[in-house]
Amino acid sequence: MKIEVIMPQMGESITEGTLIKWHKKKGDKVNKDELLFDIATDKVDTEIPSPASGVLAEVKVFENETVDVGTIVAIIETDPDKKSEETIQIKKEEKTLDIPSTAQIGGAIIDIPMPKMGESIMEGIIIKWRKNTGDKVNRDEIILDISTDKVDTEVPSPVEGILEEILFKENDTVPVGTTIARIRTTSGVVKMEDAQKNVLEKIKIDVNNENKVEAKSEEKKIRTNSNKFYSPLVLNIARKENISFSELEKIEGSGINGRVTKNDILKYLEEKRSDKIKFETDDTPQKIKISTSSGEKIQVIPMDNIRQKIKQHMIKSRDTSVHVTAVMEVDMSVIHNFIEQNKDKYLSEEGIKLTYLPFISLAVVKALKEYPLMNASIEENNIIIKKYINLGIAVAVEPNGLIVPNIKNADEKNIKGLAKAINDLSSRARTKKLTTDDITDGTFSITNYGVFGSLFGTPIINQPEVGILGVGAVVKKPVVVELNGTDAIVIKPMMYLSLSHDHRLVDGMLGGKFLQTIKNQLENFDTSVV
Repeated sequence: MKIEVIMPQMGESITEGTLIKWHKKKGDKVNKDELLFDIATDKVDTEIPSPASGVLAEVKVFENETVDVGTIVAIIETDPDKKSEETIQIKKEEKTLDIPSTAQIGGAIIDIPMPKMGESIMEGIIIKWRKNTGDKVNRDEIILDISTDKVDTEVPSPVEGILEEILFKENDTVPVGTTIARIRTTSGVVKMEDAQKNVLEKIKIDVNNENKVEAKSEEKKIRTNSNKFYSPLVLNIARKENISFSELEKIEGSGINGRVTKNDILKYLEEKRSDKIKFETDDTPQKIKISTSSGEKIQVIPMDNIRQKIKQHMIKSRDTSVHVTAVMEVDMSVIHNFIEQNKDKYLSEEGIKLTYLPFISLAVVKALKEYPLMNASIEENNIIIKKYINLGIAVAVEPNGLIVPNIKNADEKNIKGLAKAINDLSSRARTKKLTTDDITDGTFSITNYGVFGSLFGTPIINQPEVGILGVGAVVKKPVVVELNGTDAIVIKPMMYLSLSHDHRLVDGMLGGKFLQTIKNQLENFDTSVV
């Protein structure tokens, strides 16, 4: 009996998962509930057990592949003794593949793709190669570092072998799924059955890679409206060289079925630069020409990947949410005095640097509980209210970046817990040690521009949230208060809070009540519970 193992759904909004690692290989015996493979989604990483006892008869999805929820990833044969012998005959490119009786494992090439680090991440930058061509690598040994707009990470080798080929150099930006290197596995002779598995799985990987590239074609900067197939490498070269699709279609391909190869496009570029070819197209991107003679006092600095992504994210937020900003001034005397009296104690006993931000965060959490619409998002004509509070804390990253990691389940933490979480996220953000989970699934954000001395501002909402709180600098200033029925001027530590909210959902009344609740919490903070 054959049992289908499917990609499970790990949450209501999760539609796909990435198979990280197989703990079993084809032909292995498995027991029910025994660990079979690991998956990653945009929200959680988890281990998947076997639904039945038997033999892993077929592997349909391979490591580092991303597939939809419900996709069959493997077949378990529960009665393998009755399995009939099968003749393997594979037709690829309309040719029959001959399977040898024995095969040399040495020379089997494993493609290393640019990994997908999150649902919305479509490309990564190669920061550093840890290994050179010809170097020996062990399984799980780090071979390179990559950077995306959300997180930096290390990429390990999936197999033991020799780094056969490096396809992209450091600082190259590469689309997710594109092969960036190839590893030749360790040598040895195997019997026909194992050789068949190696050849079959290699072909399936190639076919699946092609399907993934075709499925993602709409996400590339070069759009294809014909039936022609272009490899990720060719598309990447075309994008970097500003070759439009209509221009790409005119290049004569020397590959199978006229497919354009890497050599074809490089040859075309060489001829184009030497003025042997002049294509005139309506949609060819035009570069802005900037003269830089010695007499001109300008400097042109191309945006790095992170700055480009921040730009795109800000434009998307501006064009999605209807931004309205409300501002209130807060008397921080109670909290200011508590911090001044207890900061040394907390630093020595708890290792906590006490600041205003944990107190503000706790006040925000209490206000979100009172006004749950502020902890929501909008999906088409539906309002999605989150029953959990993941509080985003904006962190400035040198030299010129910004990231918003989340305090998960912030409503379950007190002042000490929030202070430790803020310090941890800030430290890992600045040392590029955040994980994908740290920066996804936020419900409301805080940005503390007061740390740079700004009094107040109008922050941009972090999509898909509906509100963000801006925190200004705490400044001592003269304030009019009533003392014994008479107005008096006293010096108080004052702070501006600015709430930007999405007017599609949050009207002025709700925004005003929410902000007023935060103000009241801060001005009347019960320091006895800290």
